[in-house]
Amino acid sequence: MNGGLNFNHLLYFWAVAKEGGVSAAGRRLHVSQPTVSNQIQKLEKALGSRLFDRRGGRMLLTDVGQVVFAYADDIFRRGEELLEVLREGSTEPERHLRVGLVDALPKLVVHRLLTPALAICSDLICIEGKIDELLEQLDRHEVDLVLADATRAARPRSRANFLRLGSSDATVFGTPALAARYRDDFPNSLNGAPLGLPTVGTRLRERFEIWAEAHRVKPNITGQFADSALLKVFGQHGQGLFLSPTVIADEVARQYAVEPLGRLEEVTEEFFLVSGDRRLEHPAVRTLVEQARDLVFQES
Repeated sequence: MNGGLNFNHLLYFWAVAKEGGVSAAGRRLHVSQPTVSNQIQKLEKALGSRLFDRRGGRMLLTDVGQVVFAYADDIFRRGEELLEVLREGSTEPERHLRVGLVDALPKLVVHRLLTPALAICSDLICIEGKIDELLEQLDRHEVDLVLADATRAARPRSRANFLRLGSSDATVFGTPALAARYRDDFPNSLNGAPLGLPTVGTRLRERFEIWAEAHRVKPNITGQFADSALLKVFGQHGQGLFLSPTVIADEVARQYAVEPLGRLEEVTEEFFLVSGDRRLEHPAVRTLVEQARDLVFQES
């Protein structure tokens, strides 16, 4: 790359990527189509890489184009945010926090993770979904961060940064009647016991299946749940035992009126904060990261 980055060229590129084509970008920027194409060619020449694949009239971002777009989108989004702050006559941006939550995450853990941030942000917005969907929203700056239980996604990420917040082993819970029935000889007593589990593909489910196979324990699966809170509700009503992170064992027992049978120390669940930028500039995000290990997972 020769010389400095021309932000005017970058703006034209950003508009084409946002609008999906040269003509639409031209209308947005109030310039002609040849002008837009010329600016894109200059940027590609300066960067030494193609940014778009042109297929049947469509402009598809190349791998390099996706990286450039992520940075460009951040630059121009922050510029729009600056103008909004100045228009409102405030030197402080709005302290809203938009969080993407992988739907399998235990809600009590999420609550404990996000509570420290509430002292800073005035508006907390939580959106549930699958990891790939949430990472796409992170790329588009529709969420500020993602809380996840694994580092894996169906497609590779160019700028998603996974920061491990902590981990917890699992405790098995049940109603008082079920706990009394299956507590003796735990964990061997889980062989044939009614058990609700997270859906296939979740971290906790995978870890449990590895443990169960290693110990030759085969429970009677009574249900599979994508929503961890729904799993606990079924367990609360006696439709089977269930697993939950030990770090929230006291809250689970109290809230759902269940009792612990015992811990499965080999069945662990890890928790990650995913950001699109290593800088973690949002003050609420910094607070979350700083306090997660000490207040939630009690790890140094």
